[in-house]
Amino acid sequence: MRTAVRPGAEGQPLRAGVLLPVRELAVAWSLILVIAALAWVLTVGQARGMGVGPGTMGMALPLFLLLWTAMMAAMMLPSVAPVAVTWARGIARRSRGVTRALRTTGFLAGYLIAWTAYGLLAYGGLALTGALVDRDPDVGKWIGAAAFALAGLYQLGPLKDICLRHCRSPMAQLMRYVSYRPPLRDLRVGLHHGAYCVGCCWALMVVLIPLGVMNLAAMAGVAVLIFLEKLWYRGPQLARLAGAVFLVLAVLAPFQDWLLPGLRGSTMPM
Repeated sequence: MRTAVRPGAEGQPLRAGVLLPVRELAVAWSLILVIAALAWVLTVGQARGMGVGPGTMGMALPLFLLLWTAMMAAMMLPSVAPVAVTWARGIARRSRGVTRALRTTGFLAGYLIAWTAYGLLAYGGLALTGALVDRDPDVGKWIGAAAFALAGLYQLGPLKDICLRHCRSPMAQLMRYVSYRPPLRDLRVGLHHGAYCVGCCWALMVVLIPLGVMNLAAMAGVAVLIFLEKLWYRGPQLARLAGAVFLVLAVLAPFQDWLLPGLRGSTMPM
């Protein structure tokens, strides 16, 4: 039995349960969780051999982007699942066989392109901070303070609120996507939603600079925060609380080295 779809109030999370039968919902979520779990396995396996240190830790850009993509799949897929499942169901209704596979691939490719573009910026930022810390280790505490402050201010700002509202209640945007014309419609949908997702979460990734880009505990904490921001009914309040916490950490960072494992001069074991 299918329940009629009723668009939620603005800022309310999308409830995938009202969009899919229970069986389809269970299968879709199971597939997404399996992919996320595999991405976590890859990420954990690589991180355990690298430790936590400043900058890119010697990673070349291709390897960094590979790990970045795995990290984003591990951290973001559970929170983006309702939108992905809803759009994929629409693809399944209107296409079959190879066409369905190509359309679904286009959607996923668009989403990953958005995060890969941000990954390029992240690599440049990490390379810069690594070079600065190598030149003067004491500058790390100020980089850490700036990173926490940037994340805190963005969490409390209007652009975060706009992007978070889209991610929590994207039904109006999904209806707009229907008007997109093929053949690149699904790629555009994935890219557009991915851009909102980056806009919502990029500052949370910035805190990985002081905490360590391969710090598994930090990655898991940020992933849980993203999931709750997007899907918990108190997500917006949690986002603002996180912003306030980051501002406190920005004040403490210059005086508390333990807050900055990712900016210490030597790579530390996990």
